[in-house]
Amino acid sequence: MSEIVYLRMKKKVETTYLKKVNLKDIAYISTTSPLKKELEKTPIYRMTKKDRNVVIVDSFLVIDHLNTHYHNLEFQLVGPTHTVIRIQKYKKSPNVFMAAIVWLLLFIGAAMTIVNFHYDVSMQEVQQKLHYLLTGEQNQYPLWIQIPYSFGLGIGMLLFFNHWFRKRINEEPSPLEVEIFNYQQDMDQYLTHYENPLDDDERFD
Repeated sequence: MSEIVYLRMKKKVETTYLKKVNLKDIAYISTTSPLKKELEKTPIYRMTKKDRNVVIVDSFLVIDHLNTHYHNLEFQLVGPTHTVIRIQKYKKSPNVFMAAIVWLLLFIGAAMTIVNFHYDVSMQEVQQKLHYLLTGEQNQYPLWIQIPYSFGLGIGMLLFFNHWFRKRINEEPSPLEVEIFNYQQDMDQYLTHYENPLDDDERFD
């Protein structure tokens, strides 16, 4: 009776340029077989110069490759059916000057957005009328309303994005992190559909 090997493909991994990919690099392995260590070191893919920055490894090709080498094992797939390999050819050192320029542009853009929003809704007039309703006096600059409002605006943005620099305020993801996650999911789904060698008709010509 064949021993069962359970494979769970990793959703995505990162590797360096022209590196050999073994089974343990792209999948989790669970089995009672004494061949587990050998399975983990089984070469699956070799990066070449034709590979750019993304490689899709399909579980069908992995199992087909393993079946040719291990006839006495039965492979069963659990979980994802693909692994997205992102190739990092080299890492650039962070450019402080460029980071400062980007930060400055984002700061100016955010400031202009807030100013234009307050201008469109006539926030200053609203605060003046609120001051008149509460005190019965006219005041062009009701600072006792404007100053706490300004602090509240900043604190509200911190709570909304759930970050203070690299420190997370609580365990819940911020809306920005959710949007980035959804974008990454859509990108990976697109790649697994169009970059999968099984979906390439030229493979079967």
